[in-house]
Amino acid sequence: MARFLLATFLSAFLLFQVQPLMGKYILPWFGGGPGVWTACMLFFQVLLLAGYGYAHGIRMRLSGQAQGGLHLGLLAVSLLFVPIAVHKPLGDGDPTRQILGVLGAGIGVPYLLLSSTGPLLQSWFHLKFPDRSPYRLYALSNAGSLLALLSYPFAVEPALTLGFQVKLWSWSYAAFVLFCGWCAAEVVQSPAGAAAGGDAAVGNGAAPRWPTILLWLGLATCGSALLVATTNQMCREVASVPFLWILPLALYLLTFLIAFDHERWYDRRWFALLIGVMVPASCGVLPAGVALKLWIHVAVYALTLFACCMACHGELARSKPDPRHLTLFYVLVAAGGALGGVFVALVAPRIFAQYSEFQLALAACSALTLAGWLRSPSWAEYHGRPYWVMGPLAGLLAGFAVPLLALAFSRVPDTVATYRNFYGVLRIREYDEDYGMERVLTHGRIMHGFQYLASEKRSWPTSYYGEESGVGLALKHYPRRGIKVGGIGLGVGTIAAYGRPGDVVRFYEINPDVVRIAGSFFSYCKDSRAKIEMVLGDARIRLEQEAARGELQGFDVLVVDAFTSDAIPTHLLTVECVDLYRKHLKPDGLLLFHISNRMVDLTPVTRGLAQRFGWPVLYLHNEEDEEKGVSQSSWALVTSNQAFLETPEIRKAAEEWPTRRPPLLWTDDFASLWRVVRF
Repeated sequence: MARFLLATFLSAFLLFQVQPLMGKYILPWFGGGPGVWTACMLFFQVLLLAGYGYAHGIRMRLSGQAQGGLHLGLLAVSLLFVPIAVHKPLGDGDPTRQILGVLGAGIGVPYLLLSSTGPLLQSWFHLKFPDRSPYRLYALSNAGSLLALLSYPFAVEPALTLGFQVKLWSWSYAAFVLFCGWCAAEVVQSPAGAAAGGDAAVGNGAAPRWPTILLWLGLATCGSALLVATTNQMCREVASVPFLWILPLALYLLTFLIAFDHERWYDRRWFALLIGVMVPASCGVLPAGVALKLWIHVAVYALTLFACCMACHGELARSKPDPRHLTLFYVLVAAGGALGGVFVALVAPRIFAQYSEFQLALAACSALTLAGWLRSPSWAEYHGRPYWVMGPLAGLLAGFAVPLLALAFSRVPDTVATYRNFYGVLRIREYDEDYGMERVLTHGRIMHGFQYLASEKRSWPTSYYGEESGVGLALKHYPRRGIKVGGIGLGVGTIAAYGRPGDVVRFYEINPDVVRIAGSFFSYCKDSRAKIEMVLGDARIRLEQEAARGELQGFDVLVVDAFTSDAIPTHLLTVECVDLYRKHLKPDGLLLFHISNRMVDLTPVTRGLAQRFGWPVLYLHNEEDEEKGVSQSSWALVTSNQAFLETPEIRKAAEEWPTRRPPLLWTDDFASLWRVVRF
């Protein structure tokens, strides 16, 4: 029995350890936003379905001995794909398709074999030990998965470089092949394995009917969609980093573990009441946005996800079939998981102009939980105690109605246009403020710039880029001789307002919709007296390509301002990336980082980078000026240009660093947000 336990546990551990590892590995190649993890989750869920389908197919068609022999051969072949190697895609294209292709070529075969292990080993276990329940192995596999997820942000990511993580995972996979091969060899030699496919399973349970099958599929789809939508919600407000991917996924797995360990852990009454409290709470947190502290967001979303997934998976566990049909059950659960991922990653961005999938998943969870109640004898269970029916029923109805009402009243007033793609939701609004009519661009709930519509104010640099801001001071007081300015992140193109005849302002922007909006709805770039150049694509990749072609830009000023909602693409703040910036800067050039952020303190990172390269670094902060349309902002100015640093205006504007946190250095191989998040 020990070989089955070891193989099951190790397969589940590796299956979920490789998910954050690969997500972090490819994150810099696709802009560093939440959409990267959403696409990764889609890949993992689809491959999980393929693995479960393979296990179910060979169980139904092959004898136990033939199953073991086939699987032994595939395990041997999979060793040809380790150590795993993932390569950066060449050229441009749809990011989701590129991510699926990169992951499929790099880890597709090992991941498929790992995915099939759980149901296949449980089927073999039931074949060899017919008097023991194989569903406890399912709980064990979820425990292994949970341990993998929790160990990654706390033990693996802080201690090991990405390169060594890849090697360690590959060696561990080779060990898994040995244990799983041992189990397969046992089945090949077992007399019980000679039975024909389908008949090899022991049990007399009736086949599930279509209503039950549809309920399984719906519950699994709902839980998966809510998992991915909740992760999106968290990552949009901070950054797309492993510990914010892992918390929702760990809670999701924990609910599977609890629900399938024993039915007594899922009490419909209490979880229905919890849904009735947490679903309205999460709908209340959504519009509050960055006005609330990070820990409030995380706590509310996490508890809501736990309550809803516990209800979905509890209903799944209560309706699970006889072990004879266990592989079909797992195929349907995996199919629901894949459908949830497809809905959030592929369907929702194409049919919704805003993030509506989170509220819809909450409503669907409450409705399906109620459906599970209605098809069971639970009403009789509370005979004589009507409050144990009416209270939880009211909770489920609230969980269904409140998200739909929140969607119905979520339309943002004064909206001119809305765009949504892989990189998020962009909204253009117009409204009359005290100092004139404004046109504003928001990404999520964060303003990315605005412009006054009155002709006499159209050229004013506003929001974070006013004349008193770090970038305003740099561009105003840099010696004028026809300078070249680089902008990583376009926004509405406000810094083009500082352009003078003979200047060149070259913007790098990953989101094609932002380029379209800056040219169509805002006039900073069109009205600028400088020559404006647009480069579409991830700034780091484009700068690397230009450097490889010998096309160093020779920037006098390079402005790094690439935010996704309030999140930070960490790959633009690593040692390797700053070394790339340095190549494209003139020796006396200025490097500016926009470090205004409510959730993350970036001052230790910018100070660490300056210290690493031996450059002085100044902290420049300006307060809000409503009359001029200037927002409060913070900038880090890094340069070796001592003459510029001695400029009276710059010396006067420089302030003491607002944090006592020591300098922190990020690299491509080693970076963590734990030490800079403002909880």
